Amino acid sequence: MHSRLLTKIFLSLTVCLLTLTTWLFTPQPAQAVNNPQLLPSEVTPVLDLANYLPDLQEQNLIEEFDKFEQETGWKLRILTQYDQSPGRAVIKFWNLDEQSILLVADGRGGNLLAFSVGDDVYPLLPRTFWIELQTRFGNMYYVRENGENNSIVTAMDTVETCLKDGGCLVVPGLPQEQWILTLITSVVGGVIFGLAALPRKEGQVFAWQWVLIISPLWGILFFAFGMGPVVTRTSEWLPLFRNVIGFILGALVAYFSPLLNQQSASET
Repeated sequence: MHSRLLTKIFLSLTVCLLTLTTWLFTPQPAQAVNNPQLLPSEVTPVLDLANYLPDLQEQNLIEEFDKFEQETGWKLRILTQYDQSPGRAVIKFWNLDEQSILLVADGRGGNLLAFSVGDDVYPLLPRTFWIELQTRFGNMYYVRENGENNSIVTAMDTVETCLKDGGCLVVPGLPQEQWILTLITSVVGGVIFGLAALPRKEGQVFAWQWVLIISPLWGILFFAFGMGPVVTRTSEWLPLFRNVIGFILGALVAYFSPLLNQQSASET
């Protein structure tokens, strides 16, 4: 009788202790930051709280954004922050709407740049555009080589150019590292093409059937990953020419190497 009573009391205390512990250590919902006291009295399209921008560059951006908004109606805004942030207070401060584009530069994360974009912008500049823009100009290597200020200015110049041109599906320009990747995929696509074309029957010179069967693989590597990023990002013919040559050389090497090896083996 006493043991049952003690057991019940122990279980009740355990449940109460677990409930109290869960309540104490459960994280509270994160509240959105809202510090309007960090905002200046006069409205300006650029708030450089982290001091990333030199004074002359900041003034040029302010004049450029004001002129761009008067001509096109698009609101371009920049907020740089580090230790403190005005948070959601900038929405009312700038009257951000569906035609607003806000760049937030914060050096505390892995990527310097973040974007907040109005819904009217997405038909012209889709979500994939913003992801590529962030990764290209906001990554630590680009920022280290070019500085925070140039990373911010280059990203916003790209946005302006695309809006003036009526929109962009991808970020214009072909960085060298991206072109090298397209060249590699072109060569690999050529190698697969050449291996597929190897004769498999007596008297056969070129295995067209296998080339067609494996065409989805080498076609994706060459056309989608080798040619597509080039033609959509630049009008220069040289990267395109090099990728085509890379595909051809990869195909020739893959096609003739086994044949030459067979010839050498038969002669010995």
